[in-house]
Amino acid sequence: MTNLVDLLPAWKRTIGFLFDKVPNGRVDYDHTILSFKSILKAQPLSTLPEIDPVNDLSYILYTGGTTGFPKGVPGNHIGSTSYINDVTNDVAGKYLKEGEDVYIGINPLFHIMALGFFMAIGLNKGNMVVLMPQPHVDAILESIQRYKVRWFLGVPALYRMILENDRQDQYNLSSLKYCFCGGDVLPGKVMNRFKEKYNLPIYQVYGSTEVGHVTYSKIGTEPSSGSSIGYPLKSRECIVVDPVTLECVETGENGELLVTSPYTLKEYYEKPEETGRTYVKVYGKVYCRMGDFVSCRPDGELVYMERSADVIKHKGYRVSASEIEATLQDHPTVIHACVIGIPDEKVGERIKAIVVLKENSRGVGGVELIKWCSERLASYKVPGYVEFRDMLPKSKVGKLLRREVRDDEKRRIEKKAPSA
Repeated sequence: MTNLVDLLPAWKRTIGFLFDKVPNGRVDYDHTILSFKSILKAQPLSTLPEIDPVNDLSYILYTGGTTGFPKGVPGNHIGSTSYINDVTNDVAGKYLKEGEDVYIGINPLFHIMALGFFMAIGLNKGNMVVLMPQPHVDAILESIQRYKVRWFLGVPALYRMILENDRQDQYNLSSLKYCFCGGDVLPGKVMNRFKEKYNLPIYQVYGSTEVGHVTYSKIGTEPSSGSSIGYPLKSRECIVVDPVTLECVETGENGELLVTSPYTLKEYYEKPEETGRTYVKVYGKVYCRMGDFVSCRPDGELVYMERSADVIKHKGYRVSASEIEATLQDHPTVIHACVIGIPDEKVGERIKAIVVLKENSRGVGGVELIKWCSERLASYKVPGYVEFRDMLPKSKVGKLLRREVRDDEKRRIEKKAPSA
């Protein structure tokens, strides 16, 4: 057991507590829970208790709450090391320089994507890791230049922020070789602009708190699109099923992604009902329902289609909110977009787009953005109206909190509704 300030000198720990910069918490120590300092001091190491990699608890990480209330996910040791070794040996492989490479960590380590990448690219091979406490673009770019960073991991919003930074040309980013993206759908325009600017592809990462890292793009192979999420790791088994029958769909057809691994725990912490809804037995194995709709190409590559909670039922059609968001974000004045369905008795749900524009954008209105969409999407996918906001709610790792937007819209509708 450790905390953020265990290895700091006493005066720094004191300042941290005085200014409320150190998280509070209480731990009841016993023979199964040891402090990090006591482990470092233990002589000999044989005095430490043996670890059962399968049954011993390694951590409890909480889901991000982007689609529902955060849930605790218990993790064991072998569940983590299984995918971490996959990433180190099979994904990075010959491209990773042991003891010589540099990775910059921007996403917080309480997020499974960042934690796994940090261990696979950094600790597993004794490489330098540059940890950034805040995602300030200039500080990130300066650190890449200063430490000659080669490995980079970010969310789509961070890549967009870099491309929109007016000072990006002041920094030498020639050391960058391998850039990865996860946490949300990468707009095609962002991927293409980054490739054009830095001559670097953006590889994809996909996973979840429940099952760890699941898929990766192949280094050296150009990602087919921003919605491609790569190929399953060898320690993860993926199937694409009909969300109602849970039977596998044909190759190329859309379906819900289910993931299992012989190494992972399959439960939520003290949430039996949630566990029963998420973990299902299919073909004799317990799979985790990812809540994401994908299609599988003949070569095994998975392509992200939509999240089940982000499907809008409009005029009998299943409309992907993420597809409309990606189209809106291709507009030169749009920074962020969120598309939701508004209940409507006639059409099921009306399509509403909420967008954030660049600060210097002038004269851009809803009519122009609707026209932009109508030129690029089928008519039934075009938003009925557009709302402009200064910002959209996001998690600490930069993922759009669509649930908050939907809940906020629901409250507004209920407030306007006439009382009975």
